[in-house]
Amino acid sequence: MLKRIYHIALRECGIMWKNPIYGFCMVIFPIVIIFFFTSLMSAGVPTDLPCGVVDADNTTTTRAMIRKLDAFQTTKVVSHYQNVNEARNAIQKGDIYAFLYIPEGTTSKLMSGDQPKISFYYSNVTLVAGGNLYKDLKTISTLGSAAVGIKKLLAIGKTNQEISDFLQPIAIDLHQTGNPWSNYNVYLSTTMIPGLLMLFIFLITPYSIGTELKFKRSREWMAMADNNPWLAIAGKILPQTIVFLTIFYGFEFYIYYILGFPHPGGIIPILLIGLLAVLSCQGFGIFIFGLMPSLRMSMSVCSLWSVVSFSVCGATYPAFAMNPFIEGLAFLFPLRHYYMIYQMGILNGFPLTDCWFYIMTLCIFAMLPLFTVKNIKKAMLLYVYIP
Repeated sequence: MLKRIYHIALRECGIMWKNPIYGFCMVIFPIVIIFFFTSLMSAGVPTDLPCGVVDADNTTTTRAMIRKLDAFQTTKVVSHYQNVNEARNAIQKGDIYAFLYIPEGTTSKLMSGDQPKISFYYSNVTLVAGGNLYKDLKTISTLGSAAVGIKKLLAIGKTNQEISDFLQPIAIDLHQTGNPWSNYNVYLSTTMIPGLLMLFIFLITPYSIGTELKFKRSREWMAMADNNPWLAIAGKILPQTIVFLTIFYGFEFYIYYILGFPHPGGIIPILLIGLLAVLSCQGFGIFIFGLMPSLRMSMSVCSLWSVVSFSVCGATYPAFAMNPFIEGLAFLFPLRHYYMIYQMGILNGFPLTDCWFYIMTLCIFAMLPLFTVKNIKKAMLLYVYIP
């Protein structure tokens, strides 16, 4: 039995060597994706996002407010505009992501105790840029009124401690867990890149089986396994599993031990999640081909399944906040369970017993071929490839 698996695996290595699709989809493209996405967000947090200012008041106080805004790490004041229409046109052209509007008489109203209104406008077409600029613009608006309040309180003889207690009665002591730097590379690369690697596994698995029918090698393949579909599948998938595991573990070593992404959970969850990711995607790909023994249809379903998983995995939008039907549907996608194991067992360092459900679900995905492997044997021996 082992000898048959070995010879089928050697045959598969020869097929993979001769067909450049395997090299590109299993090695070259995954490596390019890993370095592309991790270098794309290498700064961690976007900085110097372009912002505009419409300062109709143009006093010492408002100019100091604009300098403080420009001093923020995220914001860079790149232009001053004469009116709101010019600034709005600049946002629509994509020259800036936001602008601050300070109307005439703002400083005098502040000093007289009135409540002047300053406005800020930001574009959420680019969600990250809009969100970060909104935070800085809101902060500077609060600091502007606080600066005037400090001057008035000093003028009437209040101490610094009294002023601090009055302006900020509740001090926030913020401690972010897991990712204290708010590093977008840690947030996104740890889920997006595995999702893309799983996409390649989803596609290559049914492709490698379907091409046996397409190139009329299916009977030869089954004959080498003595018409045992389990041996045939094991021999064919084994080389792919080794290559994909190597890429997956190389990716994990790169992000956790070279780039230094936080992983308080340790090495065991990292190794386990890589193995489960590869086997679950391969099991799903084999299952889908057995369900519909057509190269075109099986690859289409697998590609659709992998692409939709980015939306429902919960990495960018929490699954519990989705429609209950979509939340339940999310459990049918391996990337959802990968993400849950990652955030619980690796990022937050909880014991693996806390994510046993997601581990078992990925194991079930890996065992799905149990239901369709006989149909694969029938297809290989009897079906004729239809383009």
